[in-house]
Amino acid sequence: MINICELKTMNEMEQVQELERKVWGMDPVLPTHQTLTAVKNGGIIIGAFDGEKLVGFSYGFSGFQNGKSYLCSHMLGIDEAYRSQGIGEMLKRSQCKVAIEKGYSLIKWTYDPLETRNAFLNLTKLNGICNTYIENCYGEMNDNLNQGLPSDRFEVHWYVKSPHVVEKHVPNIQSILPLNTLAFNEKGQPVCITEQENELTGQAYSITVPKDFQGLKAVSEDLALDWRLKTRRLFQKLFHAGYAAVQLEKHDTNGKYIFIKKDTLELGGE
Repeated sequence: MINICELKTMNEMEQVQELERKVWGMDPVLPTHQTLTAVKNGGIIIGAFDGEKLVGFSYGFSGFQNGKSYLCSHMLGIDEAYRSQGIGEMLKRSQCKVAIEKGYSLIKWTYDPLETRNAFLNLTKLNGICNTYIENCYGEMNDNLNQGLPSDRFEVHWYVKSPHVVEKHVPNIQSILPLNTLAFNEKGQPVCITEQENELTGQAYSITVPKDFQGLKAVSEDLALDWRLKTRRLFQKLFHAGYAAVQLEKHDTNGKYIFIKKDTLELGGE
């Protein structure tokens, strides 16, 4: 049985460091003195334990922009042996509860938009939204998951007190127009085919991405880069036109993002 709790002690910060090494295959980026100070000053670290073993964590610190505070949820890591068991969602739900208790109404974080597992959790399960695309957000990264490609990111906004999140709104969409399709080349690898682009005036749009981007990158970094650059342009065009990503549909070979106008969402008067 997995137990979820808030982490507050130096010993727990040291366990987070060890899990960082295991998850990302590199030296930890979070010094224990910094994480301990953060949780004493509005930050939140949530841990997932199997018995006494830490198998997952989320780390967030206080942010401030345009006169408003929010929680910047910077890292979420889960031991590989414990993935696909719902632990990520458990960590985020607990983070949400603690954040509301501390007075936050907004949580922000980033993720790679070509990682469909993360997209499904962030948008479909948690009702986060995204209308911000950051090119090469962290520069060149050398960890196991990110090396070799621009570190482009979606910035998720989770309005934890809004009707969109609290009431788990699902957009009522009548017509979805695709901006690309996924085809397979002679080697059976997924290829991004972009559609003819017109002015964006539809109710909703979709962008398809490969289901297993890490697997694709392992066999063809050139093809992975092609997906990065083509989808980058499509995402940015939609965001510039006022659309937000609100869902990811899971299919056998792909994930399909759904975009609708951000001003149609009930976000609690942001």
